Amino acid sequence: MGCRSGKKLRERPERRFWFRLAKELGKSVRQAQLEISSAEFTEWMAYYSLEPFGELVADYRHGVACSLLANVNRSSKDRPEPYKADDFIYWRDTGQQQEEAEPVLLDDPVAHGQLLRAALFGVRPSS
Repeated sequence: MGCRSGKKLRERPERRFWFRLAKELGKSVRQAQLEISSAEFTEWMAYYSLEPFGELVADYRHGVACSLLANVNRSSKDRPEPYKADDFIYWRDTGQQQEEAEPVLLDDPVAHGQLLRAALFGVRPSS
C-alpha cells in the first residue's frame, strides 16, 4: 500500500497539495477536504503560487542565511563569485534560468487545463 500512495502522490500533484495545505492548517487531509470547497481549494493553489508557504520556503530561508554566512567569510581571491541560496539547497535545480516565455493560450479547455497542470506541478499532459 505504501508504494501505491507514493505513486499516487507523485502522479497527482493536487493530492500532494492537499497534504501540504492540511499540514499548514493543522488538519488531516480528510478534515481539510470536508471543510474546503473545490473553489476555495483552487484559490489556495493560486495563493500558494503567489506566496508559497511550508517547508520549501523554510529551506530557501535557510539557504539565504547560509549564503550570507559563507559570503561574509568568503575570500574573493579564492572564490570571486558570491554564494547564492541555491548553493546550499542540495535538491534545487542549479541550471541556468530560462527566459520568460510568451503565454500559451489553447482553444481546447481540456488541453489548456493539462498544460497548466504540467506547468504548475510538473506533470506531463496525458495523451
